[in-house]
Amino acid sequence: MLTLRPAAPHDIPLILAFIRELATYERLAHEVKATEELLQESLFAAPSTVEVILAFYGEEPAGFAVVFPNFSTFLGRPGLYLEDLYVRPHLRGCGIGRALLTHLARLTQERGYGRLEWAALNWNEPALAFYRHLGATPLDDWIGFRLTGEALAQLAQAE
Repeated sequence: MLTLRPAAPHDIPLILAFIRELATYERLAHEVKATEELLQESLFAAPSTVEVILAFYGEEPAGFAVVFPNFSTFLGRPGLYLEDLYVRPHLRGCGIGRALLTHLARLTQERGYGRLEWAALNWNEPALAFYRHLGATPLDDWIGFRLTGEALAQLAQAE
């Protein structure tokens, strides 16, 4: 009943729909700048290191995961970074999130990578509990930082 597969260019409208749904859930819909054209260029124009895995529950699009490689200097090996994991609300609890993470864990090991990592919003208790249940360790000693927009442009132009 559950199918996972890599996304293809014809899936771009679905990917964008998932992005918008996730942004709404995370209370960040105002930050979505992605368009079908940008996704085509970023996901499917060579070279791309970003992968999208789609989940279907029967024939129904159920969710997605977006990943890309990163690198651990401490391990001396690449890792896989999970940028987004989303399952449509009415399908949560059906094993879809677990199946996506299991698939990504297998990919990580098959590629000889050292770790799979991601970030979660500190208020998203259902996600935090789910990740802990899987054995994931929260990195409480680390604080995420991000440069975007004007701050990124200013730093890039600094001497």
